[in-house]
Amino acid sequence: MNNAVKTEKTIDSRIRVVKDRIKNAALSCGREPSSITLVAVSKTMPAHRVSQAIDAGISTFGENYIQEARAKVDELSRFGVSWHFIGHLQTNKVKYAVPRFDLIHSVDSEKLAREIDRQAKKLDKRQAILIQVNVGKEASKSGIDENGAEKLVRAAAAMPNLIVRGLMAIPPFFDDPETARPYFKALAGLRERIARTKISHQSGEKFMADLSMGMTGDFEAAITEGATMVRIGTAIFGQRK
Repeated sequence: MNNAVKTEKTIDSRIRVVKDRIKNAALSCGREPSSITLVAVSKTMPAHRVSQAIDAGISTFGENYIQEARAKVDELSRFGVSWHFIGHLQTNKVKYAVPRFDLIHSVDSEKLAREIDRQAKKLDKRQAILIQVNVGKEASKSGIDENGAEKLVRAAAAMPNLIVRGLMAIPPFFDDPETARPYFKALAGLRERIARTKISHQSGEKFMADLSMGMTGDFEAAITEGATMVRIGTAIFGQRK
């Protein structure tokens, strides 16, 4: 058996395990497994590894770096999968992100939102975004603080070429996923509070419906706290070198 076949089977089996874990976590808290989107984090993975994941049933991928993603997304465009940008996005790279990504998870300032809106207008596109919240108040991580999140949502919702789909967070890393649970709960509560304010927005666009939270080490806790998207890389592709 050659290495390519071994790798493909490994990815296929890993994806089955992850999907089973998502299903079990959802059912354990009375949720439909289909309400949770698995975003396979394909950063640093070459196109042929991503195509193996596509063959194994993955339809949504998350990329962190624009320079890397540009070539990869373009090369794999024939597959018709959904691409999400989940990393820190600089305003001068927005022009490369908007044509390629269906959802941008990491909007953390009005300046960035305005540039996304401007670039989307050029393409006659309604760009879906999430507002990234720094729930752990970590200086090393991007994201707006919880107190500023509603103001940013209001500003972005008023921009004609944006659809504010919800919130995203990367909580502090813990060995025990239960320790991350309060951060997931806080983001879910913030989403609920903002959704209840009836911010003016485009109706029927899934406004504030999504919570992107949970990764390989803690996604089951995130699901039980309301995650609608989980971003999983290592459990699918293995440890990155």
